[in-house]
Amino acid sequence: MFKGSLVALATPFDSDNRVDFAALKGLIDFHASEGTDGLVIAGTTGEAATLSKSEHEELIARAVEIVDGRMPVIAGTGSNSTQQTIDLSQAVGDSGIDAYLVVVPYYNKPMQEGMFQHFTAIADAVSKPVMMYNVPGRTVADMQADTVARLAKHDNIFGIKEATGDIGRLNEIKAMVHDDFRLYSGDDFTALEFLENGGHGIVTVSGNVVPRAIARLCRLAAAGQHAEAKALDESLQPLNNALFAESNPIPLKWALGQMGLISPYLRLPLTEFAEQYHAQMRAALKLAGVALEDAA
Repeated sequence: MFKGSLVALATPFDSDNRVDFAALKGLIDFHASEGTDGLVIAGTTGEAATLSKSEHEELIARAVEIVDGRMPVIAGTGSNSTQQTIDLSQAVGDSGIDAYLVVVPYYNKPMQEGMFQHFTAIADAVSKPVMMYNVPGRTVADMQADTVARLAKHDNIFGIKEATGDIGRLNEIKAMVHDDFRLYSGDDFTALEFLENGGHGIVTVSGNVVPRAIARLCRLAAAGQHAEAKALDESLQPLNNALFAESNPIPLKWALGQMGLISPYLRLPLTEFAEQYHAQMRAALKLAGVALEDAA
């Protein structure tokens, strides 16, 4: 069910700092028409850390409603509190989601055993399958391959979003887990190499603005069309660079605003995309074939 391009969807806000559900519908319809393989709602890119519990629940429920079965929906419910994660996961469990994305606890800096017990407790408490998410660049804590292998034995943990960008780590995990365990890149810069080394998909930021291209990249890699995949990947690297010129999703929401898909409002502590990067982003979008709203 979960393969290919899984877009970590941005959460649109309006000028009053509320979730903009009309814009959310437009985004989801855009991805359905462009061939996105699945959506991650309320992940890092969705500014989940700034959502209240009621907003979080409503966002996920409304997203499932709008998707209406057109693609799988994975709900981001992770936090640095095991019990809080369980509570939120259970609250959205009957909304029609297909799985959970649960991040390694941030700030607390748990030991490997703490990570193991955290994910085990969550997987034991929910009825939908869990995708773990390792992103030490944000959490500081880095879940090691042997911990992943221990957790892969849990019947309700089906895979991991591995965002270190380290293909050596991917190969280490692969050697230690069973064949049914799913591996997803969480790093757009190295996503093609990840796929060509046995990955099953990408949880992508860039797919927000070039969904058709990222879905095609996944298909080319799966079909073994390496030359075509490499050429496409190289053409997208300037966009990856622009989208990470500042903390995600600051550049992304500005880009989506330039495309006319959302109003580019962010919640503090994130701030507006610095003007010094605007020309770089516009050039990268145009190079990737993205039509800008104010283009002549």
